[in-house]
Amino acid sequence: MPEILLIGASGLAREVLSLLRAQADPRQVVFIDDQPDLWGTSIDGVLIAGGLPEVAKHPTAQIVLCVGRGAGRAALVDRLTGLGVAKERYARVIHRSVEIPDSCRIGTGSIVLAGVVLTADVQIGDHVVVMPHVTLTHGNRIDSFATLCAGVTLGGDVHIGSGAYLGMQAGVRERVTVGVGATIGMAAAVLGDVPPHDTWIGVPARSHLIGSRI
Repeated sequence: MPEILLIGASGLAREVLSLLRAQADPRQVVFIDDQPDLWGTSIDGVLIAGGLPEVAKHPTAQIVLCVGRGAGRAALVDRLTGLGVAKERYARVIHRSVEIPDSCRIGTGSIVLAGVVLTADVQIGDHVVVMPHVTLTHGNRIDSFATLCAGVTLGGDVHIGSGAYLGMQAGVRERVTVGVGATIGMAAAVLGDVPPHDTWIGVPARSHLIGSRI
């Protein structure tokens, strides 16, 4: 039976598992996590088989990275590349409610959950996580390892940099750039460009503390 490995026994992994089951995905799911105290236990009836080296025992399995923060997913890609995992083994997981127009692209390893809207010319990179009910409009570009939490809304031609994190219900004005590794707080209204690795909160959003966690 074909397999799919969910890396990281997280809440996101549980959501991905629920999606796969709801869509009657035929692949057998296996959890992988680096916490030794979890090995041999299960989540929702699915075994946590071991740490990352366990991937070598499943050479044909597809892989989804279920770590919430983009930096964590990027680090996992580096480690898995060192273990000989090719890019082609990463699976996209997309809820069946999501319509993907011909002008839109979703990269390898990305997760797109229920109720997400893509209108036109939306480009989503690799290993991006898009939580439920996010709205992506014309010309949006979401670079690899970004995370868009539930209810995020982007105006037209917004660019989200690699590894950026947008909290729940955040909104970004049209033609704005959110820099690499930046963090946007919950329900923030972003009206101007956000520098790389900065943290913005509030309405309208303003810079908070560089590198702080929301």
